[in-house]
Amino acid sequence: MTATIERNTAATNTPGAETIREQVARKRATRYLLAGLRLALGWIFLWAFLDKVFGLGFATEAKNAWINGGSPTKGFLTFGATGPFQGFYNGIAGAAWADWLFMIGLAAIGTALLLGIGVRVAAAAGGLLLVLMWTAALPPANNPFMDDHLVYAGVLALLAVTNAGDTWGLGRTWARLPIVQRFGWLR
Repeated sequence: MTATIERNTAATNTPGAETIREQVARKRATRYLLAGLRLALGWIFLWAFLDKVFGLGFATEAKNAWINGGSPTKGFLTFGATGPFQGFYNGIAGAAWADWLFMIGLAAIGTALLLGIGVRVAAAAGGLLLVLMWTAALPPANNPFMDDHLVYAGVLALLAVTNAGDTWGLGRTWARLPIVQRFGWLR
């Protein structure tokens, strides 16, 4: 008992030393912050999917909605692509396979992030999608190389390595599935 009291007293009296209570509070705050970022990015991906499917009037007008025969990739890849990869992106603009891959990706990444399951896979897929979107509009309009796509990709990597699906998500339950235990990259 004396050793415990001396150790706690020493930590409290040492300038700059963090108490156990402060460490726990900081770790809890970090978990909640990462969970909030995961939910925010999940909503960004899922909202992009919903807006493009139904033309909810934010980035996609109803007349251009996928459900009304519009193409989710045609507009941006035809008119928004710039830089060294412009020809490549112009060439796949509006292709059915590109539309389907893009839309499945948006829906799956958004759903996984919101639920907190498969966050590592969602982060890898989301990071790839974001980097591809970054390469479609090089150089960025407001910076020589950095833009929000790269920042979001970095945040996704952070979410993957910190098991951010465990807080405010189904990550712990997901991690107990036999297939996820066997293949940790599915976590």
